[in-house]
Amino acid sequence: MPRKEIDELTGRYLAPFRIAKGKGFKLKKFDPSDTCGLELEKGQARELLQRGTERLAEQQDKLFAQDRWSVLLIFQAMDAAGKDSTIKHVMSGVNPQGCQVVSFKQPSSEELDHDFMWRYARWLPERGRIGIFNRSYYEEVLVVRVHREILNQQKLPSRLVSDAIWDERLADIAQFEDYLTRQGTKILKFFLNVSHKEQKKRFMERLDEPEKHWKFSASDVREREFWSDYMRAFEEAIQATASKHAPWFVVPADNKWFTRLVVAAAVVEALENLDLAYPKIDAAKKKELDGAREALSRERSS
Repeated sequence: MPRKEIDELTGRYLAPFRIAKGKGFKLKKFDPSDTCGLELEKGQARELLQRGTERLAEQQDKLFAQDRWSVLLIFQAMDAAGKDSTIKHVMSGVNPQGCQVVSFKQPSSEELDHDFMWRYARWLPERGRIGIFNRSYYEEVLVVRVHREILNQQKLPSRLVSDAIWDERLADIAQFEDYLTRQGTKILKFFLNVSHKEQKKRFMERLDEPEKHWKFSASDVREREFWSDYMRAFEEAIQATASKHAPWFVVPADNKWFTRLVVAAAVVEALENLDLAYPKIDAAKKKELDGAREALSRERSS
């Protein structure tokens, strides 16, 4: 498929899911099965994604060489929404030297002895690199909010734990992202919006196929009982932290091929908007290169 179809995807098929202003955001307005009327066969979707990943690889190479910007991609979702597979497919062409993926599990005792942002800040990407957070500091206002008993493990002084703590944490996160932006980190946040019905279908597939049993946990089913609480927590998190410099993308996740295309388009667009370029060499460097070329040319063929 020609390049202009990729550009169309970044326009018509990306804009509806970008949230750059949280005020008034309502999650119920977003259909998890939406494809914006785009109908593609598997082969067509695969080819379009391949074109996107090629453009992503080109930009990532410049990002690494320029060594000025860093990029942070945050993925949040309910279980079975496809975070792992989306990361795998979208980042398939990226040089591993310029990319790192961090999956955050239950915090360690050391991490619990620090503020809630500490363990995440340690893994922020260096300049020239793309960092991917498979779950992130947003868990502190999602799962911890839904299961407040987790908050008791974080050893906060009791006087600091009030009903305002979630608004306080959301404000801290928004300010943290403001700070990172001013330091040259481009932030993109993806909520993979899977439906309750589709999640059940994917859980059943994991139970029916032996090679997928390792993905299944009984706790995943128990978490479905808190679906409404999670949706409310996601909605309030997006309302409080969506901004022009650190937008959320509420990506329909019932059709994996469309999820991957939207995520790829968002990342490509963000990188291309950074106006990345390979470093220009000065006169001294050019003289050094010319000398190296001359020395190599004088060598005898072995």
